[in-house]
Amino acid sequence: MPASPNPSHAPPPALQPGAVTVLTLVPNAGDRLPRCLQSVQWASSIFCVVDPRTTDGSGDVARQYASRVVIHDYVNAANQRNWALPQIETEWTLVLDADEWVSPELAQRIQAIIAEPASRDGYRIRRLSYFLDRLIRHGGWDRDYNLRLFRTDRGRYLEQRVHSRVEVEGPVGTIEEPMYHETYRDFDEYFATFQRFTTWGAQDLHDKGRRTRLSDLLLRPVTRFAKMYLLRQGFRDGYHGAVLAGLAAFSVFTKYAKLWHYRLKDTETRDE
Repeated sequence: MPASPNPSHAPPPALQPGAVTVLTLVPNAGDRLPRCLQSVQWASSIFCVVDPRTTDGSGDVARQYASRVVIHDYVNAANQRNWALPQIETEWTLVLDADEWVSPELAQRIQAIIAEPASRDGYRIRRLSYFLDRLIRHGGWDRDYNLRLFRTDRGRYLEQRVHSRVEVEGPVGTIEEPMYHETYRDFDEYFATFQRFTTWGAQDLHDKGRRTRLSDLLLRPVTRFAKMYLLRQGFRDGYHGAVLAGLAAFSVFTKYAKLWHYRLKDTETRDE
C-alpha cells in the first residue's frame, strides 16, 4: 500500500479564481478609514493589517468593515505587505492605503478585469490626489499611476523603506478609471510624514553605498522645483502648486543632507 503523501510537501491550496482581496495597512487613520473601506465593500474580502502603535481606535473602525483584521508589528509598508500577501486566498489583490478610496467607475473596471481569465497579471491605476483639501491637477500629480491590482501569486514588494513598489511576474496593463488620495490636510500632517520619508530615503541610499555630492544639495532641489512648477505646469494650481513644488524641493534637499550626515557619522566612528 503506497505511503500517504507528506503534508509538508503538499501544494498550496488554489487561490479563489475571479475573486479579489483588498489589502489595507492601518495606521492612525480612524477618521479616513471608513471612506476607504466603504468604497470596496463589493470586494470578495477585505484584509486589514493594523499597526500596534495606533492610538485612535483605527483597529475598531477596521473591524466594522473588514473580513479580517490582524495586528502585526510595523517595520515599513513593504515588509508589512509582503508578510500579508501569502495569507491572501483570492486570485487577485488590490492594495489600498487608508487615505485612498476607489471611484465607482474604478470598482466596475476592476470587477470586469478579475472576471476575465485572459486579463494581465497586474494593473497600474491612475491616482488623483488632494493636498490641503484641493484636488491637484498639475505638477506631475496628474500623471500618478500606481501598480495596485495584481494576481496574488505574481506580486511581491521590493524590500526598501520608502516608496517601495510591487514587482509583478507577467504583463502589466493600465487602468484610467481613478482612485482618489487625500494626502495632507495641514502642515502638521505633512511634516510628520516628511521626517519619516526623508530619513528612510536617506537610509535606503546609505545602504546602497551612495554619497552626497554638492550637486545633490544645490542642483537637485532646484531641478525638482522647476520640473514640478514649470515643466509640469504646477503654477496652474495656484498657491497650492507653488507650495507643493517648494516642499518637494525641500524634501530632496533634506534627504541628501541626512545622507551626508550619515556618512559624516561613519567617518567619525572609523576615526575613533
